[in-house]
Amino acid sequence: MIKEKLSKKNWFIITLFCFMGGIAWNTENMYFNTFITNEIYADVSQAAIRGSMEATTAVARMVALSAIAAVVTTFIMGALSDKLKNRKMFISVGYIFWGVVTGMFGFITKENVANLFNLTDEAKILGCTVWFVILMDIVMTFMGSTSNDAAFQAWVTDVTVPRQRPIVETVLSVVGTVSSFAVTGVGSFAQAGTISYKIFFIGLGFVVTLCGVVGLFLIKDPPRTAQIKSSSNYWADLFYGFRPSVIKENSRLYLALAAFCFAIVAFQVFYPYLLTYVQYVIIPDNGGVENILKPGVIITAVVVAVVLLVCIVTLLKLSTKKRGFCLVAGVVVLTLGFFMLSTSTSIYVILISILPVVIGNALVNILFGATVKDFIPEGKAGLFQGIRMIFAVMLPMVIGPVIGDKACQSAAQTIINEAGAEVIVPAKDMFLWAGIVCIFALIPLYFLVKKGVDCVERKEETESAI
Repeated sequence: MIKEKLSKKNWFIITLFCFMGGIAWNTENMYFNTFITNEIYADVSQAAIRGSMEATTAVARMVALSAIAAVVTTFIMGALSDKLKNRKMFISVGYIFWGVVTGMFGFITKENVANLFNLTDEAKILGCTVWFVILMDIVMTFMGSTSNDAAFQAWVTDVTVPRQRPIVETVLSVVGTVSSFAVTGVGSFAQAGTISYKIFFIGLGFVVTLCGVVGLFLIKDPPRTAQIKSSSNYWADLFYGFRPSVIKENSRLYLALAAFCFAIVAFQVFYPYLLTYVQYVIIPDNGGVENILKPGVIITAVVVAVVLLVCIVTLLKLSTKKRGFCLVAGVVVLTLGFFMLSTSTSIYVILISILPVVIGNALVNILFGATVKDFIPEGKAGLFQGIRMIFAVMLPMVIGPVIGDKACQSAAQTIINEAGAEVIVPAKDMFLWAGIVCIFALIPLYFLVKKGVDCVERKEETESAI
């Protein structure tokens, strides 16, 4: 009989690598964006900006190209990890180099790029530096997608069964949230100039590399990985998930991915610009950090946190019997939160609006994550990681930031940098567009619920213990 519980060792591995992966991903997704605005664009002239691109456009391009790289990498390396039947090396070695590349961002400056390419024109220096950041981000994404998206996610699928996955996805979501708080806590010092971005990137890169070294000794591939049946044609495996027969046979998987995609596109409309929005819009509009940290705001934040915890736990318990209802509720609540955020920059409105956003986002990520894993055919976790990445990463991160960039440029909210140039910063309009996009998730979700969202236990999962 299969074990009802994961071993303590596997729980530790899941927690550790989710946390460290979250450190790397959140550094990339949150602080590369502020790095561009606060460092690369800090002292450039208006002529240089006009001769290259706006900061929000640079962020949108970086996020989009990184997402494309992530999907291509996951397709190639996910299928390869299936074929070689060795998740351990892909995870561990990938994390080691993931951390190394993260640390290298600390050495990217306009001066270094100008010296490297022998440039003197300010517009060319700015443009070249931005593209150098984007190129390095693509390299970092290759490492992260190989180790985390392709190998680690497949490893988690290999060591779990459907009845365990909602719990595992909950843990992954909570740990991922904790890692984002950890990165934000440290990153706020870099964003404020208390520590340099160089120290910030090198420090976080070091701990991610250390995690990869630990994985070499700790991770063990389960028997299920060794029993994976892959075809002899590697290139055919890469396109397995695009076959019409496969799509038809696994229609619930693709409907879940489509609904998930719309929800994440909505999130990506504002997420790449979120910290810049807080720094240049929320804090000034609320009279500075001192006013934001006054007792009334802190008490409101504590109340919101308690209500969040109670609501999320209650809804997750309900989801064991009514997953379809909770998925629909998650999307609706998330949409409502986005619309609320678009109405005001007041800290109190934002704190209240965070309730539906965080509750909805938690439900969407946890339940869709578990549902997608449930509907992946047994023994083909690696083959479907690329398909998952198209819906969960590439399309959202290509489409979402472009919509956000257009919303920000349309609002035309600017700051004046050190050189006296106007730099466009994010505006609350981006949340309105996020809410509109999120509504469309209800269309595929309707058909998914109609077909049946609860996965039936697989026959193979009653045979032997992991």
